Amino acid sequence: MLSRSDPTYPAFPLLAFLGAIVVLIPLPWHFQAWNAGTCLFMIWTALACVNLGINSIVWNNNVINSAPVWCDISSRIIVAVAVAVPAASLCIQRRLYNIASVKTVNMTRAEKRRGIIIDLAIGGGVPVLQIVFQYIVSGHRFDIYEGIGCYVYTYNTPLAYPFSFLWPLVIAMISGCYCVLTLINFFRRRAQFNAYLTSNSSLTANRYFRLMAIASLEIVCTIPISAYGLYLNLTSGTMNPWISWEDTHFNYSKVNQFPAVIWRADTTAVISFELSRWLAPFCAFVFFAFFGFAQEARIHYRKAFLWIRSLPPFRGLFPERPLKGGVKLPNGVLEKADRRQPKHDAESLPVYSARPPRPPTFSSLSSSLAPEEMSTLSAAPYHEKIPDTPSTPSTASTASDLSYDDRALYEHHIV
Repeated sequence: MLSRSDPTYPAFPLLAFLGAIVVLIPLPWHFQAWNAGTCLFMIWTALACVNLGINSIVWNNNVINSAPVWCDISSRIIVAVAVAVPAASLCIQRRLYNIASVKTVNMTRAEKRRGIIIDLAIGGGVPVLQIVFQYIVSGHRFDIYEGIGCYVYTYNTPLAYPFSFLWPLVIAMISGCYCVLTLINFFRRRAQFNAYLTSNSSLTANRYFRLMAIASLEIVCTIPISAYGLYLNLTSGTMNPWISWEDTHFNYSKVNQFPAVIWRADTTAVISFELSRWLAPFCAFVFFAFFGFAQEARIHYRKAFLWIRSLPPFRGLFPERPLKGGVKLPNGVLEKADRRQPKHDAESLPVYSARPPRPPTFSSLSSSLAPEEMSTLSAAPYHEKIPDTPSTPSTASTASDLSYDDRALYEHHIV
């Protein structure tokens, strides 16, 4: 269905919900590896996709304030995500820097726990602080934009820049410094770095460089976007002086509603809104491209497929394929034949062996052999090969040398 407020509808909600699903796929094995920064990045990105996707559906072709409580929550999520994703990237860069500059190969459990606590404080505590500080410079409750949904409003005053507008840019610049230091230490301490990766089963060189790539890409995207947003706030709007708390929060329950025909007439507003909301599914799909096709991901996909195939509704749709050179045990498990121990019990069948050929009958030849030759023949085993006797007149067969049936046939030919 086409939308007059959003020409791309329903592409955005579909891609947003799909991004929320795919970005959470690598979460289990990163959680097992104690990658707090990576887990925070996935959770915050998925939350942003779900939030923006719901808003685009509910407020498609309308600006009615139909869910004020949801808008209070949704607008605060937008504030938190604006710094949460850069903060999660900072946690990733900080961990990569600690690995590249490690002086000892083995880390104690207390050191790992301390690192996780610091990452949670950065990736979870900083967004909460941002919500609190943004409330100080929030001019009214929220705004509703047709096709976009609920959006936070920040009063454009000098105090708003250190409390709200500058945080994403500052965090991204700190991450950039960590990235440069990580590269420097990596080239200086190659031996210690390789030793650490060898001793750490949860982190491989491939995963390390993929983490560095996704964090660096986030820095490359965040710095110019945050700088552009800061430029728009400084140039496009009126700078209001900070007078008092009461002046800033006067008539705080007001909700401004903007139809698409109004806000889409402003090119700057269109660029700002579309860029900020499409960034969430973009981050989700980029993260999945880095970690959704790795070796550990394929291993977990196979385990999930085998588990689904074992469910009763799907056993007929996905029949088990026999292993090459394998046998099926009584409990239904397929196992290679060379791993099975031989069983010698009453249920096993006897081993088949070919019976040796029976020896020829020597009754017709016995009368033509000498006694000593006859004794030699009878003493030999039945499976020995009988020496070939040359065909001479002295050993030629006669009627007396043949059996009864052969004698009749012989006499018939003589007649």
